[in-house]
Amino acid sequence: MTKLSVNINKIATIRNARGGNTPNVVQVAIDCERFGAAGITVHPRPDERHITGKDVVDLSKVVTTEFNIEGYPDQRFMEMIESIRPAQATLVPDPPHVLTSNAGWDTKEHLEVLQDIIRRIKSWGVRTSIFVDTDLQNIEYAIKTGTDRIELYTGPYAEVFPENPEQAVEPFVIAANRALELGLELNAGHDLNQENLRFFKQHIPQLAEVSIGHALISDSIYLGLENAIQRYNYLLRD
Repeated sequence: MTKLSVNINKIATIRNARGGNTPNVVQVAIDCERFGAAGITVHPRPDERHITGKDVVDLSKVVTTEFNIEGYPDQRFMEMIESIRPAQATLVPDPPHVLTSNAGWDTKEHLEVLQDIIRRIKSWGVRTSIFVDTDLQNIEYAIKTGTDRIELYTGPYAEVFPENPEQAVEPFVIAANRALELGLELNAGHDLNQENLRFFKQHIPQLAEVSIGHALISDSIYLGLENAIQRYNYLLRD
C-alpha cells in the first residue's frame, strides 16, 4: 500500500496567525500518526511563515514514522538535514520567496549541484527524493544525480483532472514507468485530494508515498482529522 505522509505546514500557519501554541504542531503530528499517517512532512521556509526551525527540532523528537523534510537545499537546509537526520530529505527547486512549490528540477542543468548535495545527504544516512515534472529528460537525468526517489509534481494533473482525467494522468503514467525502468522509487505530491487521488493511484500503483497537506487539513475542518486521514488511506488502498 502507498504510504500517506501528512504535510502539517497548514497547522503551523493557523497557529502563527494568532501566536501562542494553538493548535499544537507537535501534538497534531503525534495524533496524525495515531490516526494512521505513515509519515509526517514539513517544509520549513527561511521566513518561518509556517513551520519553524524549532518545530523541526521538536518534531524530530516525537515522530516515530517517517519524518520527511522538504526544502530548497541552501546552507540552512543542509545544516538542518545533517543535524536532524530525518528519514527523507525532499529537494525542491523553488527559491525561498515563492508561495508554494510549483515546478520540478531541471535535472540536466543542475546535475552537478544535485550530485554533490545528494552525495552529502546520503552520507548522513538520509534517503533522498527530488521534485520533478513529467519531462522524461528530467527523469533520466534524475537517476544520474544519485537520488533514491523522485517526487512527481502533480499540480498539472490536478489542474486538468476535472475536465479530462485520462488526459491528466497520461504523462504521469509515462513518466512513472520510465522512472521505474531506471530503478527510481516514486513519490507524488501537490494538489492531490479526495477527488483525484484514487484515480492517480489506480493508474500508478507503484507509488511508494504521497505527501498531502493543504487538501487533507482543509477536509479535516469538516470530517475531523482522524476521519480525513482514514479517508485518504482508504483512497490509497490497492
